[in-house]
Amino acid sequence: MPAIPILMPQLGESIAEATIVRVLIEPGQDVDEGQEIFEVETNKAVMTVTAPCKGKVGELTAQVNVSYPVGSNLGALEVSSQMAKDMGVDPIKSAPKPQSSSNHHEDGEPANLHFKISDADTIQERLPTVEPVVGGLPVPAGATGAHYISPRMRARMNELGLNASDLSAVAGTGAGGRVTVEDFEQFLRNLDAHRMTNASPMRIAVADSMRRSWSRPLATVGSPVVLDPLLAHRKKANPKPGPALYVIRALALALSEDTAVAGRLVGNRIVHPRAIDIGFAVEVADGVLVPTLREVEKKPLATLVEVYNKLVEQARSRRLPNEASRPGIATVTNFGTFGIVWATPIPLPEQNLVLGLGAGRKAPVWSEEVKTFIPVTEAELTLSFDHRILDGGGAGRLLARVAQLLQTPEKL
Repeated sequence: MPAIPILMPQLGESIAEATIVRVLIEPGQDVDEGQEIFEVETNKAVMTVTAPCKGKVGELTAQVNVSYPVGSNLGALEVSSQMAKDMGVDPIKSAPKPQSSSNHHEDGEPANLHFKISDADTIQERLPTVEPVVGGLPVPAGATGAHYISPRMRARMNELGLNASDLSAVAGTGAGGRVTVEDFEQFLRNLDAHRMTNASPMRIAVADSMRRSWSRPLATVGSPVVLDPLLAHRKKANPKPGPALYVIRALALALSEDTAVAGRLVGNRIVHPRAIDIGFAVEVADGVLVPTLREVEKKPLATLVEVYNKLVEQARSRRLPNEASRPGIATVTNFGTFGIVWATPIPLPEQNLVLGLGAGRKAPVWSEEVKTFIPVTEAELTLSFDHRILDGGGAGRLLARVAQLLQTPEKL
């Protein structure tokens, strides 16, 4: 019976690899088309790999806790000849058998060798892991501390899957402060004395995203906003929107009035977004996911509550649908839930804006009506942005417009 490969599928448009979390079947087991075979973890969610057709599970080569790129062979599925033909998949060819021992000496060593080869001289096969890479915008080597890296040093770093930011604390002893291979090896020996744990795929993805984001000139402005109208409206609303959802809707309306501020600079042109899709940060185990609400400027606040709540649950369980995983044009993060008053969040690499909401606090605010200070609930709004697209004045006006819209939550 011919066998066809079980391949790692493309689990999303921006997903290049996935880590095997659990094997759901056993060799020799009969499976149906679409039956779940592996549970895998990407940098966005936990998903499953399913059987491409009906058949019997053959050898499984995939290993748990190992990352495989899209298209990798995870195992074999025994199918009928007609099924393999219908699918247009070439059966897996068996590996050639090793040659007979006629080319070996009686002691088991190969004949006709000029030099004897020890086990230490052979190249050991490594597990098929995928090293993290920096994509998108380039990150200069000198941006994070390792200013002088020789080609030999860079080759050694590439071998271990490291980048310049990992060596930011290494003091070079070479000419001009160059980090030498000896400095690097000493750095690795010192690391061995510390307790170390493997970083999760989520943590690696967040680190890579922030590294690419920091290659741009970013700035942050902030301004206080009175939350009393929002809180009063929320008390009466059914269902109740979360505070972040009010901000999401207000930001979407503000951006719809001037889409250029959320555009992308490509060459000498600003590319305006075609839709006002807004993401929001959700804390998950060892990282942050950013689900996206689509066309927020066209949907009243009340209609967004159920969708928003469902996306929060799906993000926390790491089971976001692909549609919600595609990035929007901006992100809202409610860091006030952690008691943080003011912060400078970093926009995602594919976005230019991130709006943050701080913790609400009682504060005295002057009232022109009664000519005295009155207590209000106030929070800080912060806007981090790509300074190539937006200047301080434009950022301040956008922030003021968002704060203004939050004063009439019944119109959101």
